[in-house]
Amino acid sequence: MKLERILQNQGFGSRRQCRQLVELGKVRIDGHIIDEPDADIPTTGLVFEVEGETWTYREKTYVALHKPAGFECSHEPKHHRSVYSLLPHPLVTRNVQSVGRLDVDTTGLLLFSDDGAFIHTLSSPKKHVPKVYRARLAEAGNEALLHSLLSGVSLLDEPRPVQALTARLLDEYTLEMSLDLGKYHVVKRMIAAAGNHVEHLHRHGFGGLALGEAPLASLAEGEWLYLEAADLQQLHPSA
Repeated sequence: MKLERILQNQGFGSRRQCRQLVELGKVRIDGHIIDEPDADIPTTGLVFEVEGETWTYREKTYVALHKPAGFECSHEPKHHRSVYSLLPHPLVTRNVQSVGRLDVDTTGLLLFSDDGAFIHTLSSPKKHVPKVYRARLAEAGNEALLHSLLSGVSLLDEPRPVQALTARLLDEYTLEMSLDLGKYHVVKRMIAAAGNHVEHLHRHGFGGLALGEAPLASLAEGEWLYLEAADLQQLHPSA
């Protein structure tokens, strides 16, 4: 693939902008400046530098972010900073999208990709990909709360009771529960319907990936990393 096309494909700007990057000597491969935009470069295993920063060529990109509070999951936020401002510009330029959304005050694991089929698969309720949440409760939890969540609670816009896959108390005020559906404010609404309220919500896991565990063991709030092929397999724990 021509070098200017590679850069454009990887999110470094328009074709003209990418051509200029090459002509100005800002692109290196194997430590050597490549200043010919039409140079034919193999993309398999390609590692390159743009303005001193190292990148690996990725046909599709998959990213995990530890979302802090105070960020909106929108390219055009209304009241807070965009969560996309936490990602490097080339990823935003190549139009990665979040797999679902987290509320502005909710923290935790958020996935992004420019692979439409991947996003659809993880978002589809038919695939039953579980998400694990940890909620700080306004009132102490008890067995009655767990029973209600596991047996199902009624929500106004749902034709039948909505059940948690799992629910347990990590301590008196911390509830961990998992769901395989994504609905607007569903965790907060379920806990409210069960007789308690959420003071803070955190998404701890998505499929077989979880914050604090490999490959996300050291991912701090506001940080992101690429997910590799083996990591993507973990998203489908039953596969």
